[in-house]
Amino acid sequence: MLTHLACSLCGKTYDWNQVINTCTCGKPLLAQYDLSPSTLDRKALADREPTMWRYREVLPPCEAISLGEGFTPLHHAPRLGERWYVKDEGVNPTASFKARGMSAAVSMAKHLGVKVVAAPSAGNAAGAMAAYSAKASLEAHVFMPRDTPKAFIVECDYLGAHVNLIDGLINVCGLEVRKFIDSHPSNPPIFDLSTLKEPYRAEGKKTMGYELAEQMQWRLPDAIVYPTGGGTGLVGMWKAFDEMERMGWIGSDRPKMISVQAEGCAPIANAFAKGERFADEFPNAHTSASGLRVPKAIADFIMLDLIRASGGTAITVTDAEMVAATRELSSATGVFAAPEGGATLAAAQKLRDSGFLSSTDTVVLFNTGSGLKYLEAFV
Repeated sequence: MLTHLACSLCGKTYDWNQVINTCTCGKPLLAQYDLSPSTLDRKALADREPTMWRYREVLPPCEAISLGEGFTPLHHAPRLGERWYVKDEGVNPTASFKARGMSAAVSMAKHLGVKVVAAPSAGNAAGAMAAYSAKASLEAHVFMPRDTPKAFIVECDYLGAHVNLIDGLINVCGLEVRKFIDSHPSNPPIFDLSTLKEPYRAEGKKTMGYELAEQMQWRLPDAIVYPTGGGTGLVGMWKAFDEMERMGWIGSDRPKMISVQAEGCAPIANAFAKGERFADEFPNAHTSASGLRVPKAIADFIMLDLIRASGGTAITVTDAEMVAATRELSSATGVFAAPEGGATLAAAQKLRDSGFLSSTDTVVLFNTGSGLKYLEAFV
């Protein structure tokens, strides 16, 4: 049962039954639940629908706006590594992991009486917000960099969203969202669905952690390699592991959480290398993997804390390395990965070569989207 929202930095608590974005200190709010072994018997999952809403007791208490998101395949990839797996989020609705977060966020927005939503996006989040808003009969406004791959722009347009193309990166788009909301006062207010600037996208993303545990018979892998832009997936999965332990589903062992960023946009990797808890905005950010082009993340300290707590690391790869690795991953597994997915393979291979990952480690690579949306990156 959802009990309240809590600030991820200062710990201040809030009633969840309201339209709210961040804490008064400006940091993310995370949903908190009353959890115990009686909350949900994991054996009950056997008879439930193969979507992320199978974990409904640990998700927001609202009517699900669902397009069938979640329960994506976990592919064994022995041609890449003896005990390596690929979690393919590209088969979600709207062809990316963003479907999970937007299903939860739009569902709660609808539950709270919101009529209009807005968000900045490098592409996939915009498409997901547009799709779930269409199903929920909400008005959606997306703000994307002008050089966003065309597939995302067409997708949002056809799904009925108002598309705003901005000269600048996603952080500039975020500023434009705030200007738009401030210049259009309403009751209820336009709800800003920016990454981790509302409490519920992380709730959808955390289901990747629940699924991974279920698909691996409740034994977590030795390492999770995750492409990191805004970082909601890392934050969500770490939260899921804690929740599952509180319900008695898993023990206290955790995977090494490995953050992968593009060399041309690496605020988390840089802060990790310097031993810092907060990351500076990355200057002149550039990469062909649009989902990794996030020069400043509001959840920087959460990611850096969990990476260190897990014994993980943060690493960069070049665009050339990720494109080459995307071809290798795709041809070895049958999963046509996004460049962000290829980045995880390039990083894992580097870490295996350096000895950080051993040949006997169970490693899960997250492919966060379909390569079909990124054709410009491959030609």
